[in-house]
Amino acid sequence: MKFYTIGVYNSTEQEFFNKLIDNNIDTFCDIRQRRGVRGAKYAFVNSNRLQQRLDELNIKYIHFINLAPTKEIRELQKKVDKQAGVLKQDRDKLGKIFTIAYEDRILSNYDFNDFINNLVEVKANKVVLFCVEEKPEACHRSIVSKKLEKLGYKIKHL
Repeated sequence: MKFYTIGVYNSTEQEFFNKLIDNNIDTFCDIRQRRGVRGAKYAFVNSNRLQQRLDELNIKYIHFINLAPTKEIRELQKKVDKQAGVLKQDRDKLGKIFTIAYEDRILSNYDFNDFINNLVEVKANKVVLFCVEEKPEACHRSIVSKKLEKLGYKIKHL
């Protein structure tokens, strides 16, 4: 099994789905808590539209809400972004406080054996982890990726 990550900010709908197609992604793991994006620009990744398009592409969709940061953890990052005068869409990396809180409150309790078993059950081969931020370092998917790398999996950021 090979893992990839993808964000949506600064991508068009065509670019986003072409990345999945070009890399032969067969399983799409949505690791967001809220599966919607405000505004028309990225409406194609709102849950229903996204799942419909993935189904047309023969890509399995799984929502792993237990890998999503809680509202409280996201608020920690919002404060850091606000202090730095940075919009979420323009963030280059996560704050240390977010990373520590996410690792402590989410990853330390997460069963990665169960995660992998779920993917094996659906015969996943090329798996993408999805959240909205463009840069993986600006998103919790980079923290999940590091954990998967420690477990021996290779990660490619699309």
